[in-house]
Amino acid sequence: MRKFGIAILSIILFIQAAKAQPKHTLDKIAGVVGSSIILQSDIELKYATYIAQGNPPNPAVKCQILQGLLTQKLLAAQAIIDSIEVKDDEVDNDVDRRMRGMIQRAGGQDRLEQFLGRSVIQYKDEIRPDIKEGLIAQKMQQKITSNVNTTPQDVKKFFDGIPKDSLPTFNKEVEVGEIVFNPKMNTAEKEAYRSKAEELRKRVLAGEDFGSLARLYSQDPGSAPNGGDLGFNDRTAYVKEFTAMAFKLKAGDISPVFETEIGFHFLQVIERRGEQVHVRHILIIPAVTQESLNRAKTKADSIYTLLKTNKKIDFSSAAAYYSDNKDTKFNGGMLLNAENVESRSTYIPTDKLDPQVALVTDTMKVGSISKPFLFTGPDGKQGYKILYLKSTTNAHKANITQDYPKMKEYANNEKINRTVSEWFEKKRKETFIRIDPQYQGCPTIKGWGTPTPATAEVKP
Repeated sequence: MRKFGIAILSIILFIQAAKAQPKHTLDKIAGVVGSSIILQSDIELKYATYIAQGNPPNPAVKCQILQGLLTQKLLAAQAIIDSIEVKDDEVDNDVDRRMRGMIQRAGGQDRLEQFLGRSVIQYKDEIRPDIKEGLIAQKMQQKITSNVNTTPQDVKKFFDGIPKDSLPTFNKEVEVGEIVFNPKMNTAEKEAYRSKAEELRKRVLAGEDFGSLARLYSQDPGSAPNGGDLGFNDRTAYVKEFTAMAFKLKAGDISPVFETEIGFHFLQVIERRGEQVHVRHILIIPAVTQESLNRAKTKADSIYTLLKTNKKIDFSSAAAYYSDNKDTKFNGGMLLNAENVESRSTYIPTDKLDPQVALVTDTMKVGSISKPFLFTGPDGKQGYKILYLKSTTNAHKANITQDYPKMKEYANNEKINRTVSEWFEKKRKETFIRIDPQYQGCPTIKGWGTPTPATAEVKP
């Protein structure tokens, strides 16, 4: 009975839209899922975002966008029944994160607005409902797969089901640890950079526009193009000094200049919402001096000597105590496979290693440590590293003994995908779904619904 009622409501939507249509097409309904409609303008807006992210024009992508929207609508409809919600703060954070990325890729807010044909504020208002629905859909899908559990028997069954001539070949892999020594500048070396930040703060207090100065002088590549705006975030988003400053000020207040591990900042609080704060900042990053780099090398040399001469100190302990890389020091110094972070795998294919690391480890023996060597990080800063080669696994055909963690991940993903597919198959049959004839040829939405009886037009 409920399914019949939804179908009637959806047909009424079509009829009302058709009656209200103007003499020329302003917008049209591309699809209906239950009582929710998908407009052609929804698809065009997502396609514009796709282009703004630096992708090449490809009209076929619109089929994929429609499939994603149909999926999202179906999940969101079930989420309402299951009382799944997202907080406004979660939506604001996601909107702000996406906008910062788009502005950076576009080369600035002005260029993005020119491409979109609308202001960033207007665009954020337009995409917010869709992002909220998307986050709800994500939570619904997580609920659908929350009880998926992959046992050793499941892994063996999955592995045995792979034809022997189709078994994957894994490249040579290594486990590598590191101790990182970043150059640390003394107070005298940093004074010029603090003074630059202080001067910019004085200009803001004297009436100059904060956003304009941030675009011109801030060295934070993620926020400078957006006038230093960092959007809404909670206390976990920033380093402790930044968090302490941001959460003790009132809206409109401008902080004094303060130092973090990144550099010198001053910030302005724009708005507070409970445990969320919206700030903008200007960052000045001290340039590494040769003297500070020399000090880092001296320290690296002394720790290398300590590791070689004192057998009571293992690499893991030394990394935890001496390394300046917070991403690895609490993992015994071990690097994680960047393409498989969720599983926290320490096995890294040699072709995925940082070339600087690969060059050093290529001549190392298992169990050995390298002499300190100069490296350049992704941010362009230099420092010194000591490496430890824990293990090497040669290229080989997959086997369940050697590759059990990988096989478990594959089996688990297959089980999750099957669970989700079965859920969608069931819900598609229970839900009224209509697709505009324009998209009926899309291979990605085959079986999703039936063509609409006529193209329905609506006002935007």
